Amino acid sequence: MRAVIQRVSEASVTVEGAVTGEIGQGILVYLGVGKGDTQQKADALLDKILQLRIFPDQAGKMNRSLLDVSGGLLVVSQFTLMGDCRKGRRPSFDAAAPPDEAKRLYEYFLARAAFSGLPLGAGIFQAHMDVRSLNDGPVTFVLEM
Repeated sequence: MRAVIQRVSEASVTVEGAVTGEIGQGILVYLGVGKGDTQQKADALLDKILQLRIFPDQAGKMNRSLLDVSGGLLVVSQFTLMGDCRKGRRPSFDAAAPPDEAKRLYEYFLARAAFSGLPLGAGIFQAHMDVRSLNDGPVTFVLEM
């Protein structure tokens, strides 16, 4: 399971002209599901995202988590994160989970994220999405479980 996370001042996702999710201050998560990924990996990744200290404290140091700042979480499925571009000029998606498996784990991740009590938004699995974000910092990390 792979995620690109961005600390944002605001972010939204739109599908066919309708906003399906939006947050203010928080974390935008692009989530890729790979072959062999499990619910345990999803749990570990979500825990890492919720507790990663990437928000500034009063001294301006990255010392506060999403939970500490009561920020929002916007989760967007993105199978292209599993793409391998090391050979040739066309990415290989052999490492990506099959769509039914990826959807199941994406929805599991969202359901678990809802338990955090934080504002939660999401894209629509396999839809063409327009994602808008105002990256705060910029602060961007790649996480793998």
